[in-house]
Amino acid sequence: MTQPATFHDLKGASVYITGGGSGVGAALTDGFLAQGANVAFIGRSDASAFVDEMRDKHGRAPLFLQGDMTDTELLHATMGKAAEAHGPIKVLINNAANDQRHALDESTPEFWDWMIEVNLKAYFFACQEAARQMDHGGSIINFSSISYMMGNAGYPIYTTSNAGITGMTRSLARELGPKNIRVNALAPGWVLTQKQLDQWATPEDLAAHLDRQCLKRHLTPDDMIGPTLFLASEASGAMTGQCIVADGGVVTTG
Repeated sequence: MTQPATFHDLKGASVYITGGGSGVGAALTDGFLAQGANVAFIGRSDASAFVDEMRDKHGRAPLFLQGDMTDTELLHATMGKAAEAHGPIKVLINNAANDQRHALDESTPEFWDWMIEVNLKAYFFACQEAARQMDHGGSIINFSSISYMMGNAGYPIYTTSNAGITGMTRSLARELGPKNIRVNALAPGWVLTQKQLDQWATPEDLAAHLDRQCLKRHLTPDDMIGPTLFLASEASGAMTGQCIVADGGVVTTG
């Protein structure tokens, strides 16, 4: 997908993305590379083939740092390696998440801890390290979801995490504003990644969700590139502490 806008201030920027090798994260890596940014990303699965694809497409490769972002020490170490390669992180995108379906009466304390570690704790500690590096300001973008705004059932720990992300975003925007660090959340609708198509996107559920959207087309990972670039760029320089919805018109804010 060719982006309709160029954000000139992102050229050469040091960008760090969690989960940047697959799904929405891979689209973001592609989109930032197209803007001339220097991208590093963390992921648990081997992303060598994707790195090669990006090198062939853009003439330079993203820095892939393999690891589990719930290991805070390792997460911070990879962010340090990103800074060594590209300079201090200017843009942090907390994208990686797990929306595994689960019921209230089947959830255990261990499963709760794991879901919170993936979907909220890792976000917080990535923000912590990014803030340390952003001596001259920067942009943090935390991916949330409209699922908690809709009151969706079927994954209550995930929706709890989404609500926590929005609250954390607003508090950190207040705390980090004096350092010229902007912190915003982006809440996508149902983005049809391959994982969603393989595991949960039944024809009936897809039709019902599309009926709720104003725009009568399903969302793809590429639909998240433009909003993320905007929040990363100084084009949104007066915006912080906000939760921006990109869902095709399901929920309303304001």
